[in-house]
Amino acid sequence: MSDYYIGLMTGTSLDGIDTALVDFSGAHPRLIAATGTPLDQDLRVELLALQASGADELHRAALAANAHSRACANAVNQLLAQTGIAAQDIRAIGNHGQTIRHRPECGYTLQIGNHALLAELTGISVVGDFRSRDVAAGGQGAPLVPAFHQAIFGQAAETRVLVNVGGIANLTILPASCNVTGWDCGPGNVLMDLWTQRHQGCAYDADGAWAAGGKTLPDLLQTLLAEPWFALPAPKSTGRDLFHAAWLDAVLAGRNDAPQDVQATLCALTARTIADAARAAHPATLYLCGGGAHNATLAAMLAGELPQTRIGTTAELGVNPDWVEAYAFAWLARCCIERIPANLPAVTGASGPRILGAIYSQ
Repeated sequence: MSDYYIGLMTGTSLDGIDTALVDFSGAHPRLIAATGTPLDQDLRVELLALQASGADELHRAALAANAHSRACANAVNQLLAQTGIAAQDIRAIGNHGQTIRHRPECGYTLQIGNHALLAELTGISVVGDFRSRDVAAGGQGAPLVPAFHQAIFGQAAETRVLVNVGGIANLTILPASCNVTGWDCGPGNVLMDLWTQRHQGCAYDADGAWAAGGKTLPDLLQTLLAEPWFALPAPKSTGRDLFHAAWLDAVLAGRNDAPQDVQATLCALTARTIADAARAAHPATLYLCGGGAHNATLAAMLAGELPQTRIGTTAELGVNPDWVEAYAFAWLARCCIERIPANLPAVTGASGPRILGAIYSQ
């Protein structure tokens, strides 16, 4: 019998809804189909605005959660229509929701999404709120994907490093002979996207082409790297609560650099912070996933930072880099339904293994 789950992810970049349908019935999970659905621009703007305090934000957040869940339901129904699989054949949907606050140092993390509404609209049980239990146990609630990386990619006899470059970059070290480690490295695409939108009028720097035409500014790079968060030991996590437009504008205050050179330097910041996190593992290959896996300039900078390491993508391991995180939340949903702990305390800092997620049953 099939053991179908769907994973949903709208990440820090807020560029769309990634939807993955996975069959866990065999010896190895099988990604059956995946799609990306653009996010409505008005909803995207509102979700970004909710990253900061504002007027009537509780009401606005509730309405945005409803709109987010309706968009997710449409994405799920479209994927089922494409595959010909019925809703009643899906055991559960794993819905990450949209992070609008991530403050584990204050004891909370908040991903909005009306999981009850999503269950009503799809006719499928929904698992959501994956991060709160880890935070309640003293953890960061992030990153959660290293446990998934270990389950899906950790069968090699060599040390592998996987890096998801979404809005924030997070890294997983899969050693051949000891415990998995992982943490957030810093900004992935979030600052590059912000700067591209401001100066180029487009959502992101496709293939890193704009950054490729600029030059890295060493003094600016050092100023960016002086952010105290980078010096914190793992476990650690971050998000738009720290790396946002005001943070970047404060760093650039009083400077008059060419925008393209700033873009190149922001790309170098992402490459350096990933390389600094990966360096001690001496990986033979570093596998990229997420939107940043398509940034050729970032890959070239990483190769320069890690000359003994080959830079590849998770496509070489059998999973398209665009769908790894949605796949992960299908896996996390299954762990919740099957009552399997899915956090790694060595990664998040939680006091022990925990079953993650809240179930909205049909």
